[in-house]
Amino acid sequence: MIRIQTERFEVAELAELLQTRAAGRAGALVHFVGMVRDYSPDAGSRSLFLEHYPGMCEREIQALCDQAKQRWDVLDTVVVHRVGELPLGDPIVFVGAAAAHRGQAFRACEYIIDALKTRAPFWKRETLADGRAFWVEQQAADAEKTARWDMPQDTPSGTFQDTPSGTSPDAPRNTPPDTP
Repeated sequence: MIRIQTERFEVAELAELLQTRAAGRAGALVHFVGMVRDYSPDAGSRSLFLEHYPGMCEREIQALCDQAKQRWDVLDTVVVHRVGELPLGDPIVFVGAAAAHRGQAFRACEYIIDALKTRAPFWKRETLADGRAFWVEQQAADAEKTARWDMPQDTPSGTFQDTPSGTSPDAPRNTPPDTP
C-alpha cells in the first residue's frame, strides 16, 4: 500500500495495518519513521515543506516496494509519505515491511527508505525560525547509500553472503550462547 497525504499519520495504526495485511504469514514486521528535524542548528528550523510529482511519485515508490518483495521474499509493504507544510517534530514518512524472517524485513525496509530518498520525486523546502526559506539539496551520502544496494554483496531472495556458509541470520545456532 502506498499513500501520499497531507494529514498526520499514527504509527501504531500503520504498524497494525501492516500486521493485518500480512494475515498471520509474517514472522517479522519492521518499520521506519522519518521525522522533521532541525536541519540548521545554527539558525533553527521551523518547518519543512514537501512537494511531490503526483502519480509519478506513487509509481516510483510502488516499483521500489515491488523490487524489495522480489529481492527479499517480503510478504507486504506499507509506505505513507506526507507532503505540505510540516512542523518540527512531525512524522514525514512511514515505511513498513512484513516478511517470514527478520533479516528480510530489515533489509527491505532499509532498501525502500534509502532508495525512496533518491529516486522518488519529492522536493523539500526548509523554513528557518527567522522566516528565511531554502530548498534542501540531495545529500551525497543518501546517493551513496542507495548505490550500495546495487553492489554484488547485496543478494536477492533470502540468500545471505554476510553470514557463515551463506546461512540465514535467522537460522538456529548449533551452539548455545556463551555463559558467564
